[in-house]
Amino acid sequence: MTADRSSLVDLRSDTVTQPTPAMREAMMAAPLGDDVFGTDPSVNALQEKIAALLGFEAALFVPTGTQSNLCAILSHCGRGDEYIVGQQAHCYRWEGGGAAVFGSVQPQPLDHAPDGTLPLAQIEASIKPDDAHFARTKLLALENTLGGKLLPFEYVQAATDLAKSKGLQRHLDGARLFNAATAQAALNKRSDIRAEARRIAQCFDSVSVCFSKGLGAPIGSALVGSREFIARAHRIRKMAGGGMRQAGLLAAAASHALDHHVDRLADDHALAQRLAQGLEGIEGLTVEAPHTNIVFVDLTGAAQARSSELLASLNSQGILATGLYRLRFVTHLDVDAAGVDRAVAAIRAFFKS
Repeated sequence: MTADRSSLVDLRSDTVTQPTPAMREAMMAAPLGDDVFGTDPSVNALQEKIAALLGFEAALFVPTGTQSNLCAILSHCGRGDEYIVGQQAHCYRWEGGGAAVFGSVQPQPLDHAPDGTLPLAQIEASIKPDDAHFARTKLLALENTLGGKLLPFEYVQAATDLAKSKGLQRHLDGARLFNAATAQAALNKRSDIRAEARRIAQCFDSVSVCFSKGLGAPIGSALVGSREFIARAHRIRKMAGGGMRQAGLLAAAASHALDHHVDRLADDHALAQRLAQGLEGIEGLTVEAPHTNIVFVDLTGAAQARSSELLASLNSQGILATGLYRLRFVTHLDVDAAGVDRAVAAIRAFFKS
């Protein structure tokens, strides 16, 4: 692959974005302190902003979404406790088993329904009785979006209400919460994405939000919850090595993203639709209609054996995608319509050859 960065169409993930010039200016202008001492004004301002936006008492800035979920689970659960989670949820499948490894917290994974939900009857049936034979069920963890799919709001309400009625805490991995809110706002013909994000978040006791995906910051996530909960999470963040010093440079980027990059997420969703529609009708491909900014493509029939060949062909043309378990294309602020059309043309040409 010989293309330089300026000519790349990088559809691997929305984590690959570069800070915009305006974001870089905000970072360089950020007032700094020492966040381990709690005196970095830019970090404190970000934590207050995201907590207020989502309707919580407090927030904690952390380096990654993985660490944010870890802090959340270990703040809700202790050794010998259990959390209910989906088989494809990031905090179960893709985070190295951190809750079990570091906290001796047992996951109870459940199979997802086709729409990404966990059936309510299965959630209820998996809650263990108060008996010495069982781990103590303490937490329900959901993810929205899940693989780019928006969880129906009525389902989120029902699942979290069920968990609360059974005495469970409720955590949301909202790595792409604002993508979920954008899709939900469009579905309900509402314009205030931030209000939709708050509606989703208020169903939970804690929420993790990532700034380095669709929002385009270079690094960082936030965990929100009650003051008491965030105090526990702060201690775990320290143990996990997440205490950073002059972190205001990064917090300023996240704050800029909240102010300037939320409303543009609809553009990414439109480009994902453009990509999906452009791939329709290619023999050997099945395209899953995207809810947000992620397009999954499955190779079928004789084409199934050509996944690696397709990715290599795209890579040679400066078009990057991933095929870890399915072909995945993710749109973001560094991809435009011309880039999407290049990807579509390259894929079509591959299947004609």
